[in-house]
Amino acid sequence: MNKALYVGLDVHKDMIAVAVAEDGRGGEIRFHGTIVNSADAVLRLTKTLAKNGHTPSFCYEAGPCGYGIHRHLIRLGFECAVVSPSLIPRKSGDRIKTDRRDAEMLARLWRAGELTPIWTPDEEQEAMRDLIRARKQAVDAVKTAKMQLLSFLLRHGLRYESGKYWTQRHRRWLAELRRFRFSHQQLVFEEHKRTVAQAEERVATLNCAIEDAIPSWHFAPVVDALRALRGVNTTIAATVVAEIGDITRFENPRQLMAWLGLVPSEHSSGNTTRRGRLTKTGNALARTMLIEAGWSYRHPPKEGHPYLKRSAHLPQQIKDIGWKAQTRLCKRYRDLSRTGKPQPRVLAAIARELAGFIWDIARKTPISA
Repeated sequence: MNKALYVGLDVHKDMIAVAVAEDGRGGEIRFHGTIVNSADAVLRLTKTLAKNGHTPSFCYEAGPCGYGIHRHLIRLGFECAVVSPSLIPRKSGDRIKTDRRDAEMLARLWRAGELTPIWTPDEEQEAMRDLIRARKQAVDAVKTAKMQLLSFLLRHGLRYESGKYWTQRHRRWLAELRRFRFSHQQLVFEEHKRTVAQAEERVATLNCAIEDAIPSWHFAPVVDALRALRGVNTTIAATVVAEIGDITRFENPRQLMAWLGLVPSEHSSGNTTRRGRLTKTGNALARTMLIEAGWSYRHPPKEGHPYLKRSAHLPQQIKDIGWKAQTRLCKRYRDLSRTGKPQPRVLAAIARELAGFIWDIARKTPISA
């Protein structure tokens, strides 16, 4: 008869601390030792633990080492769960942290059923996620470079007062600017401009890479269908799908909203119910994209030519969901704004309901194998 072993792995770049909890409430929890973080060492560990009819089940915290160990163990035929560090129960009075204690804690909680595995992406999904996150980093680099350039000009009393920044007129003004007394100051200014141009070029390159990668992605039909929603362009749709993954794994839209951190926190006791700010748990990038898309619902419902062009080939039920989202969310935006709600709260409410429409579209869209 096979006897289950619950194995906790505390994974680091060079080594893995291993602890084992035997099946049963009173089963022994012991520290197995440390192994090298390599595929061969993990293979030898599984052979050692599987002796005498044991069936090991592994778990470890999500971290910078990624999902390589998870995929390796799954290919070897073993159960392996990756858990979020923020969802691991911890004792508030525990002030001692070591690799051994962490591994033993994981093994004990895994045996007790107190750990909730996260959804783990496959290699194709992770590659798309890497591409999306690289674009996000490039966009942040553009913002930083522009801020540094404007700050440099402001320190020297140079202000652009003929309109908005980063328009064609503003860029011409920057190109013709020659007001620095020292040549090395002019050099610094030119380097700032080069940094902005290079960062913008990197964003454009990554945008093209995303457009090229989507057609061969098995979630491409979902990305295409989500564009039926107002404010959800290709980049936003690809980002949401890459970060969330299989949206249909959520049984209802409320689970998706909670996963995105778009629901209010709550601290209730007895007859007192207190709801506070958004929990902001889950994926910050996907949440940001939905809030960005929510801005478009401040305008009245309208099916303009660009929208009709990108949604013409979609099934009628998907287009109906897109129109329903427009009419509902535009009205919701106006109603909340009319009551004097701060704009960040209004946008959060719109993003929360938009997540519900995204869930509905993903549920009705078959994906390729």
